[in-house]
Amino acid sequence: MLFESALATFAFALCASARAVPNPVEVFKRAHTAGTVINKCSKPGVLALAYDDGPYQYTSSLVDTLDAAGVKGTFFLTGTLYGCIYNQKAAVKKAFDAGHQVASHTWTHPHMGSMSAAQIQSEMEKVEQAFVNIFGRKPQYMRPPYLETGGQFLSVMKTMNYTVITDDVDAGDWNNQTPQQSQQKFQQAGAGGNGHIPLMHETYQGTVTTLTTWLINWAKTNNLKIVTVAECLDDADGAYKPGTFPSNGQTAC
Repeated sequence: MLFESALATFAFALCASARAVPNPVEVFKRAHTAGTVINKCSKPGVLALAYDDGPYQYTSSLVDTLDAAGVKGTFFLTGTLYGCIYNQKAAVKKAFDAGHQVASHTWTHPHMGSMSAAQIQSEMEKVEQAFVNIFGRKPQYMRPPYLETGGQFLSVMKTMNYTVITDDVDAGDWNNQTPQQSQQKFQQAGAGGNGHIPLMHETYQGTVTTLTTWLINWAKTNNLKIVTVAECLDDADGAYKPGTFPSNGQTAC
């Protein structure tokens, strides 16, 4: 009886000790310090197709292209850059319902580095409420316009608990680079090492059609899995803020 009691005590202690050892994945997730810039995936073998500046007239067709290939993308959306987000709510919800990551690119696409903390917070909260109104969730991830992270921006992102993403490959579509020129940038960056988080824009037809199709094939050729930004950071369940949030009924900007 004494031996069995000692054995049980030892087993309990062993289990407690085992539980005390942190899961390395959870450790990495905790390392996603809010307000710290991330520009690359945390693991090899993946590619995170990430598009800025939507929703736009090509959003729905881009979702179709990704879906047809069986891959997931990330959409960093604004509230009013190319018209009101509510005018494209069907495309936004389509992207979310299909399992793509829908993230924030601010409400008006401003230069955040020169804004006050209150103004920055307002930019983010307006996007949050629009997302709640359209598909019921608040984003955990954001990419700053122009990739600007100066001023009070990162401090506010830390306070608001946002994961801040930039890029490690710039497709250059915003700078009049052709899809073929963009392809060269990916070839130069290569498929080795931790996966790429590129800067691309869904507002350019060449990016939505030619470049995206080429990237899907390039990834396949190089045995890369195309995933969301959250997935490429081993944070698949963390793309959205936890909790249930009420709609305020807004349907216009």
